[in-house]
Amino acid sequence: MAQILIVEDEAGISSFITKGLKAAGHQPTAVATGREALAHAHTDGYDLMILDIGLPDIDGFEVLRRVRGQGSAMPVIILTARSSVDDTVAGLEGGADDYMPKPFRFEELLARVRLRLRTENAAAETTVLTYGDLSLDLRSRRATVAGREVELSAREFALLETFMTHPGQVLSREQLLSRVWGYDFDPGSNVVDVYVRYLRKKIGAEHVVTVRGMGYRLTDVTR
Repeated sequence: MAQILIVEDEAGISSFITKGLKAAGHQPTAVATGREALAHAHTDGYDLMILDIGLPDIDGFEVLRRVRGQGSAMPVIILTARSSVDDTVAGLEGGADDYMPKPFRFEELLARVRLRLRTENAAAETTVLTYGDLSLDLRSRRATVAGREVELSAREFALLETFMTHPGQVLSREQLLSRVWGYDFDPGSNVVDVYVRYLRKKIGAEHVVTVRGMGYRLTDVTR
C-alpha cells in the first residue's frame, strides 16, 4: 500500500484518480495547488506524486523543480494537457519520472504508478541501474556504456530504463509500447523498432538482441 500525493486542480479528475487509487489499495491524498503540494511533499511521507502542470498558483514545472531542490527522490508522474514535445522533454529533464497526456485511461495511469513504485522499491538504496557495462542514473538522467557517457533523448532514456528494469527478459513490442509510449499509441506503429535502432547506435547493437517473433532482450555483453 503506497502513500500517493495527487496534485490536480480539476475536481473531477482529482476525484477520479483518488477513487481509482483507493480501489487499487493505495492511500491517496489530493491537493489542488502548488503551494499545498510543496507543503505536503516537504513532509517526505509519500511514495509517489502525480503532478498536474496547469496549476492555478505555481506552475507544475516549478513545483517539480522545488521538490527536487529539496533533495526528494520521490517518483513523480506528470499529468499535462500540453502536447508539445518541448513540454514533455522539459518535464522529464526537470526530474519527472514519467508523464501522462490528458485525457488518459485510469488503467494506464495505474500501470505507470505500479511500474514507478516497483522501480523505486528495487532501487531503494540507489537511483542508479546497472547491467553489464551499462549504467543509468535515474536522477541525473545520465547513461554510460563501459564508463563512456552517451547522450540519450527522453524517449531513448525511457526505453533503456524499461529494458534495464527487466534485464535479460524478452519484451514484446506491445509491452514496450505500453510502458514507454502509452496504451493508446497505435499498436501497428513501427516506432519501437525505430527507437531500438536509435538506441543500438548509441549503446552498441550487441546490447539489444532481437528475438524473432517475440520482441527484444537486453543482454550483458561482458559475460
